[in-house]
Amino acid sequence: MELDRQAFQALLDEGKASFANGDPYDACAYDRNGDAEAQFGYRYWAMGWGRARAAAESVAVQQAASTGH
Repeated sequence: MELDRQAFQALLDEGKASFANGDPYDACAYDRNGDAEAQFGYRYWAMGWGRARAAAESVAVQQAASTGH
């Protein structure tokens, strides 16, 4: 794996897609304690998953606020 911007973006997108598919956080295929490539994969996959979760929670809060529930 090339540790560059294209790989970074692909891993972010992969994490976001995993969240959208309902995969849990620990479904990450990358090892946070592995070699440099595995750590890179874990870091940016997890970042994408977290961003997708934050976006989903933000939408839920906004919808609740607009409906009064």
